[in-house]
Amino acid sequence: MTIAHQTGRVSSGDVSIHFRKLGGGSETPMLIVHGLSYFSYDWLEVADALSRERAVVAMDMRGFGDSQWSVAKDYSVPTMAQDIVNVLDHLGWKRALLAGHSMGGRSTTYVAAKHPGRIAALVLVDYTPENAPAGTKRTTETVANVPDAFPSIEAAMQYFGKSDRARFEAYLQKSADGYVVKRDTYFRDQFRKLLQTGERPKLGVDMWPLIGEVRCPILSLRGACSDMYAPETGPKMKAANPRLQVVEVKDAGHNITGDNPHGLIAAIRSFAKEKPHEHERH
Repeated sequence: MTIAHQTGRVSSGDVSIHFRKLGGGSETPMLIVHGLSYFSYDWLEVADALSRERAVVAMDMRGFGDSQWSVAKDYSVPTMAQDIVNVLDHLGWKRALLAGHSMGGRSTTYVAAKHPGRIAALVLVDYTPENAPAGTKRTTETVANVPDAFPSIEAAMQYFGKSDRARFEAYLQKSADGYVVKRDTYFRDQFRKLLQTGERPKLGVDMWPLIGEVRCPILSLRGACSDMYAPETGPKMKAANPRLQVVEVKDAGHNITGDNPHGLIAAIRSFAKEKPHEHERH
């Protein structure tokens, strides 16, 4: 299914950021940020549904999708958060809803904490500051072992265990060696280093206190079958910030967008309808 949308670009630091824009409407606009193994294309179905009442933009983070790779390999949380702010500025959005999946949850949390006047509400999609061991192991091994290139689109689909060819036609780009994932190899190499040495990438920020700094309402969505967001982490998320509510999305793992988009859409729509205005009265 082809979903009609506009595309755009904005310069941000040492890169050019690509984004996809859908809809309009009078409700507070929304910006969506993808996770490590995804990109803006993966959010088109959700963005299309949510764009009936508001403008929705899904961006490719630096080093991903059709955004440029950072020559300086600057993928710190503050820098990726500034990319988000620069997209908001480019769009002319003084205030927006933010949604971040997995890795995207880090940068969106940082923006919400450091730019409270810009963010009406924050949606964290299967993101917590501490990933569960099973999900960490799966992600580390999958990303670390991605080859330099795949001989065909079908080979990539087989490697990732997926059957959506249209998605992989968008997720890969043709090179002289075959088909490569649209993601800076920096990220793969970080996971290879983790496997080899046990050294985890340094974020440079402590995410638990940052969640506590956020002053807008927060929706923490957990895939009911997620191997990354442990059930016992839910209460810790609530303890970190009383403005946060945890909602489980049934029939979904870590990739809630792909597993149960309708459940995800319903949860976000309900939250967006009620929550963003509550703190404005205080």
